[in-house]
Amino acid sequence: MDREPEELQFIGFFGVYKEAYKIVFSWRKIFTEIALGLILPLSFIFLAHIYISELLFGKILHNEEVLDYTRTGSPTYNRISDRLSSEWITFWLFKAVYLLFVLILSLLSTSAVVYTIACIYTAKDLTFKKVLSVVPKVWKRLMITFLWNFTIMFVYNFAAIVVVVLCVWVADQIGGGVIGTIIMFLLLIAYFVGFVYINVIWHLASVISVLEDMYGIQAMIKSKELIKGKMGLASAIYITIQFCIILIQLTFEELVVYGDSLTMTGRLGWGIACFFLLSSLILLGLVVQTVVYFICKSYRHESIDKSCLSDHLEVYLGEYVPLKGRDVQLEHFNI
Repeated sequence: MDREPEELQFIGFFGVYKEAYKIVFSWRKIFTEIALGLILPLSFIFLAHIYISELLFGKILHNEEVLDYTRTGSPTYNRISDRLSSEWITFWLFKAVYLLFVLILSLLSTSAVVYTIACIYTAKDLTFKKVLSVVPKVWKRLMITFLWNFTIMFVYNFAAIVVVVLCVWVADQIGGGVIGTIIMFLLLIAYFVGFVYINVIWHLASVISVLEDMYGIQAMIKSKELIKGKMGLASAIYITIQFCIILIQLTFEELVVYGDSLTMTGRLGWGIACFFLLSSLILLGLVVQTVVYFICKSYRHESIDKSCLSDHLEVYLGEYVPLKGRDVQLEHFNI
């Protein structure tokens, strides 16, 4: 982050990734420690979840198929039915534990990366031990912001389901066919746009929750205002990163989970490759979303007073005191 604050607003799509790469490369020691301590476990859990879920679900499908060809009420039927119930319980418990661990590690990783970049921005001395001492305090604020985003997404998805059901009913009343297909296609596009918009707002709100005095719904509102003018850039970056994550996931499923045609060594090799690619992508994504925050601040003609921010970052090492927006922000500058 060696650019002048007013220059950041002119960084484009590729410039964001270039800036993120420069930050990681220049401070590779601390980012390597963060990756080893937080991001690698997160990536391992994500990929292991895919593999284990397929094993558990495969057993469930097999037993359901056997149950279909078993006489109802027989001892064998009852035994398989009980086994199925147990397997479904195990499956959903595993999903719940997985989501809990992923949530915790994701928020911890976000806290660590955003705090680290803020320290780099203010030229503070930084060690992994300091980062770990700060992360639990910042994590609480990120959790509240996440819960608000979860609530918004729940309402959004519920409303989307209601709209789809109503539109399908209307299309059926007027004959369906081509009209129904067009309506569903338009609804799918509208849903995707809304989904991306909400998640872009949330990602920026996560950075705000760490660097400013607001979190939760206040951070979401501030993010909505701050992102204006840079929504296209932020959305393109979000879609690109999510596409790469999905691509890694599909590759892992195809070549590792279902890669029966490959040797064990080949499957292991692809598994390791996916593991390190995913870890690198997660780290890059967290750095990128922090860079986008500084770009948005610059575009909105706001800057961050490095000396005040440095003082507040120092406070994180003691008892937590919320960052005050009036303390960390300079007056708007004119270009």
